[in-house]
Amino acid sequence: MKPSRRTFLKNTAAVGSAAIVAPTIISSRAFGANDRINAAVLGVNGRGKNHIKSLMAQDDVQVTVLCDPDMNLLKERQKQFKETYNEDVALVQDLRNVMDDKDIDVVSIASPNHWHALTTIWACQAGKDVYVEKPGSHNIWEGRKMVEAANKYDRIVQHGVQLRSSPAVNEAIGLLRDGYIGEVYMARGLVFRWRDDIGKQGTSPGPEGLDYDLWTGPAPKQPFTRDLVHYNWHWHWDYGNGDVGNQGIHETDLCMWGLDVGLPSKITSMGGKFLWDDAKEVPEVLTSVYKYPDEGKIIQFEVRPWCTNSEQGVTVGNIFYGEKGILVVDGYDKYQTYMGRDRTPGQSGEDGGESATGVDRGAGGTDGHFANFIEAVRKHDKSILNGPIETAHLASGLAHLGNIAYRLDRVLTFDPDSETFVNDPEADTMLSRNYREGFAVPESV
Repeated sequence: MKPSRRTFLKNTAAVGSAAIVAPTIISSRAFGANDRINAAVLGVNGRGKNHIKSLMAQDDVQVTVLCDPDMNLLKERQKQFKETYNEDVALVQDLRNVMDDKDIDVVSIASPNHWHALTTIWACQAGKDVYVEKPGSHNIWEGRKMVEAANKYDRIVQHGVQLRSSPAVNEAIGLLRDGYIGEVYMARGLVFRWRDDIGKQGTSPGPEGLDYDLWTGPAPKQPFTRDLVHYNWHWHWDYGNGDVGNQGIHETDLCMWGLDVGLPSKITSMGGKFLWDDAKEVPEVLTSVYKYPDEGKIIQFEVRPWCTNSEQGVTVGNIFYGEKGILVVDGYDKYQTYMGRDRTPGQSGEDGGESATGVDRGAGGTDGHFANFIEAVRKHDKSILNGPIETAHLASGLAHLGNIAYRLDRVLTFDPDSETFVNDPEADTMLSRNYREGFAVPESV
């Protein structure tokens, strides 16, 4: 029987890691302390560059393969790899060949969103451990399939929300749990990013060296356009999830973690395109509200582009509201509290600084998050993961629910236990997608 999505986070560690506490099975592939772990990085245009750097920063970890549908990018990264590390690295265009490579122990996934779930599932089926960028999924249904695959094949799967490995953010979560700002009833997620007009570039022949069919993968195949490849796919529904499902996953995750909730039962969302007549399909401005009637809690989430104000000094981050004060998380690695009616500054913290009890917080960031992943891989112990797969599904799911409410333009009622809408077949059709032949997320993983 599946555990309630509503109560999952209540059964995770509050501080240090939000980890699945079920007992784990030690695999025969557990690594010794000094055994080398071979890694492949899948997707090397954006965050993949950070994955390469952070994996190579780990002791006894070697990036041996770079994989991307675009051979032009691969050759560029190969050259940079040689210049940086004075080592050679293999290039692979088709990720299925990586899955067949028995010498690869772990894969890190930094491909477009529409590839995340299927790649994770294939990797789990191939017996590999996985670090997958946010959002974990492109839709809610496939997010659940990722969880099922990780559990069925007993794989270590870490979600790329590195603030979960921030000592300062963990300290902030501890304050919320300890009642420092009183009863916490609301969280607000903020994504105020400078997002420009991307224009309308129209269709064109794809560049030589790009396997566009493979890039498209599970999504419907459209004529090639620079409006999609390489970065602007974020702003098209078939491939991305807008900024709430891009930058915003860090904040949706923290909203849920801080409030100690799962998926909500009431969702409403409103927004639109108000600035640019460009190729973006997703809204530039989006305000979503998620209500938890049984818990007496609420999440507000706002995406804004271009010129805007900050809120309590924050443009990307979270604000938690309690009966005694507020707690503000600014970015990925620092927090500040403000107490009482006059918002008197209270306890604060930042990675690398010293805590109120005199303990060195140390550093988090992407390197710290990968270090946590590699430790869990070596021990084959998913309970020590800071960003386990279930939380990836939930954080991504919150963003997906807001986008569905926006696209349907009405208040939705959701059942967190069945992960379906209540008496709403139209909304239910948006929980998944039609997959291209050969690239379908399987019903049975």
